[in-house]
Amino acid sequence: MAKARKSTTFEYVEPIGARVVVRKDEPKRTTKGGIALPDQAEIPTITGRIVTISAQVENDDDVPLRQYDKVLFHPKNAIPVDFESDNQLFVVPVEDVVAVFRRDNRPPAEE
Repeated sequence: MAKARKSTTFEYVEPIGARVVVRKDEPKRTTKGGIALPDQAEIPTITGRIVTISAQVENDDDVPLRQYDKVLFHPKNAIPVDFESDNQLFVVPVEDVVAVFRRDNRPPAEE
């Protein structure tokens, strides 16, 4: 008699090595000027928000990435995570994160 397989639902993805998990931004459907784009003309979106980072990245002072940072990443080596029905999660190597969007939070210049 065959055993019934348990349905496993994962709730968390932890990247290993120098990687982060990024939730890709929704693709743009209109241009800045307000022109609606047809589905075939989808502009590839390579920005997203970091969902979680690996322990290696968290402990590396030379890598300025933190959870919830908005990043620009090169999608070539991004690995999609089959985790959600709308699958917007990708495991991205740190070297493929090319920019971090930050607010200017430097202290005011002293006079």
